[in-house]
Amino acid sequence: MADRQSSAMQSSMVRFGEGIPGFRALPKAKDRRPAVILLHERYGIVQHTRDLTLKLAQAGYVGFAPDLFSRFQGDKKALQRGDTRVDLNDSEVIQDLDAAVDYLSRSQRVDASRISIVGICQTGRHALLFGSHKRDISSCVVFYGAVGGKEWTTDERRPQPVEKLIEKLACPVLGVFGEADHIISVEDVLRFRACLEQSKKNYHIRVYRDAPHGWLNDTMPGRYRKEAARDAWQLLLSFLKKSFTHGWGENRVQWSFDSDTSAGYSFDKNVRLE
Repeated sequence: MADRQSSAMQSSMVRFGEGIPGFRALPKAKDRRPAVILLHERYGIVQHTRDLTLKLAQAGYVGFAPDLFSRFQGDKKALQRGDTRVDLNDSEVIQDLDAAVDYLSRSQRVDASRISIVGICQTGRHALLFGSHKRDISSCVVFYGAVGGKEWTTDERRPQPVEKLIEKLACPVLGVFGEADHIISVEDVLRFRACLEQSKKNYHIRVYRDAPHGWLNDTMPGRYRKEAARDAWQLLLSFLKKSFTHGWGENRVQWSFDSDTSAGYSFDKNVRLE
């Protein structure tokens, strides 16, 4: 498949495991670098996913976006438009992410002792899921996912509740949310915070003022919030640097919660934006 190359990085679609597609971006540095697994939104590997993966490479990391929808045999264009949805099984996600870590670990460009995972929207849960499964992950990041409404329930696809996933985490967590999200309420975020604190997990959570669901995505003008997106990306890079340099410490528990919400906040007023 075609490579996208520049003086700073190289990117391409690759295959790993049993033929699973993935988008990989390599930084300019030729030594072994930390890797960040970026999990796509409900649309699959679209332009936004590739853009974020490239930005990780620009920051000096090996960015890798595995296709968690590789088993989907339906209309891919409808999926990318958001007109259809793929529901994921936890067991299959773990299988695919194990294969992704194995692929990265065998790369001469990756420091296998430093791998973090980022989940966005639908895949926010799966960052926590994999962090609870893989004990040597450096950190987990959730962008407006994992804790909205029905995410607190279980079914045959998701047999473990979010609380149990949090209990099993062995790494710090960054949670990034928006005040105007129509899927995840501020109360959901506070519940997430309480679970992390009850389990004595290191975390940093931030709730951005007036930010709707999907506000990081600059390919969706109705949702995108430029200033929040810029700030959140710097927050992510700072968090990753701290995670990869063992900045959390082994015998300390650090909690950080930043929130800017209206005194008259009402979740019922939040609406879906395009």
